[in-house]
Amino acid sequence: MKRWSIGAALAAVLFFGCKPQEPVAHTSRDTIIFTEIRTDTLYNSKQVINILEIPDQMFKDYELQMAYVKKGLENTSVLAQRANAKAAINGGFFNVDEGGSVTYSERNDSIVSLTCPPDVKWCMPETMVNGAIVFTKDNRLIVEPFKSETHYQNSSKEAFVLRSGPLLIKDSKKYIPESPFSEKRHPRSCLGKTKNSVLLIAINGRSEEADGMNFTEVQDFLLQLGCTDAINLDGGGSTTLWSKEKGIVNHPTDKTGERPVANALLLVTKK
Repeated sequence: MKRWSIGAALAAVLFFGCKPQEPVAHTSRDTIIFTEIRTDTLYNSKQVINILEIPDQMFKDYELQMAYVKKGLENTSVLAQRANAKAAINGGFFNVDEGGSVTYSERNDSIVSLTCPPDVKWCMPETMVNGAIVFTKDNRLIVEPFKSETHYQNSSKEAFVLRSGPLLIKDSKKYIPESPFSEKRHPRSCLGKTKNSVLLIAINGRSEEADGMNFTEVQDFLLQLGCTDAINLDGGGSTTLWSKEKGIVNHPTDKTGERPVANALLLVTKK
């Protein structure tokens, strides 16, 4: 029996006849499912959306990992290939001039970066980075309001923590973002959790074929996908979604192509 991906089902049911580019049939739940949605009716705008759906069953053999560079910047695809990852998406906010993350992150109980003051160039307002992506040592993904740097430093349960935001969905309800970027349409990178999977989502924008979304539109779309929890990652020119099978699957907006970043989220074989 054919199984439609989560994005394909949405495209067929919600987008007034708009169909996904290549609906994929699967007979098992241990395969990453790729969907590209193209529509000119969603929010009365042109949208191109790429989704990598990671079924929960894959976390028996795989885990999420945060790859990073402390100084300088690196392409998401390079970070992914270096780790022999199955899938990857760009991570949190970073210093464009000097490299390195501008928000708190840790891996294997070691601090990678601290949150810098919002009045410093490239640093973010507290309301913009009000969430955290946590992957625990017992292989659970948690998307939650950011607690405090001290809390995560004193806890030994996390394999990694990455502060990002704004937090968009929590417990199947909108988590209202307060951000100067809220109302403008831009390319977006998001991580979402459904009841049965983890979604890596790239919403394209700033092009003739894709307008991008504002945060309210992103929230509505994520709820339609069935996300119970979801968070925004660094977007705009940073938005990059990659898979081992297909390479970069979205359409980065920089003229030079993929933009180097300070960190990325990877799906890798469990150690």
